[in-house]
Amino acid sequence: MPEPRARRSELATPASDEHMCAKAAQSGADLVFLDLEDACAPAAKERARGVAVAALTGLDWGRTVRAVRVNGLDTPWCHDDVIEVVTGARDALDVIILPKARTARDVWWLDVLLTQLEHKLALHKRIGIEVLIEEAEGLANAVEIARAGDRLEAVIFGAGDLSASLRARVDGNFDPLGDYPGDFWHHARAQVLTAARTAGIDAIDAPYPAYQDPDGYRRAATHAALLGFDGKWAIHPSQIPIAHEVFTPTTEEIAQAKAVMADYEQAAADGTGAIGRDGRLVDAAHMRHAANVLRRAAPTG
Repeated sequence: MPEPRARRSELATPASDEHMCAKAAQSGADLVFLDLEDACAPAAKERARGVAVAALTGLDWGRTVRAVRVNGLDTPWCHDDVIEVVTGARDALDVIILPKARTARDVWWLDVLLTQLEHKLALHKRIGIEVLIEEAEGLANAVEIARAGDRLEAVIFGAGDLSASLRARVDGNFDPLGDYPGDFWHHARAQVLTAARTAGIDAIDAPYPAYQDPDGYRRAATHAALLGFDGKWAIHPSQIPIAHEVFTPTTEEIAQAKAVMADYEQAAADGTGAIGRDGRLVDAAHMRHAANVLRRAAPTG
């Protein structure tokens, strides 16, 4: 199984910008990914590989997970992105993020290439993979993609490219341009989340481009957290503490989960399979919910 990591926040940072890479290392995000894809103009992509390697190997990242988003498999940059970044960063790289995954074979290709590089370079640890579900074909194949290999650690809902792929009519924040009955992205989010849970890996919610709207970011993060997502992208450091607050159980929630589990375990030891607590039935299903709360309460990194 993939190594458990904290992913309440995943901060996007242009790999071509040394100053922003340095700020990202001090941001306190659970994961930072240096972006060789959308955040880099075509003319800057090849140079950005070296900038990313220097940042990964030369900066103090503390407990932050270090990741790089490479360009898509259908571009002329992807192959060299993987080879140059892994060869340069070696054990200073934790995760590679693959954009626009369409089929399980996309993950297989990256998995094989990483395996070859790890053996060739005698790396001491395994590099994880996260994939973006942001194409109509990828959404249709989300379960197969999420289960494509044991190197895969998370699937990410990418609303921006997905809305373009679906030809949805949205604004710059990927919200519907007109009145829409209900949650515009619920179906897609539920598919990504289901794929992640089927594979036993993390589910990460989409970025929120309106970085000067903290209330909107909090609202979107809360909706994703209620549905079951483990974390959310941040495109600005100011969004990180909001993500951490939303995706971390409160002290009251943790205490309640522990109390429910203690009461139920005592009842089970006495031969009772269900109990009444605070006027409500408590049975084995509630234990699963309590265990989920305690799992979220102890993020690793």
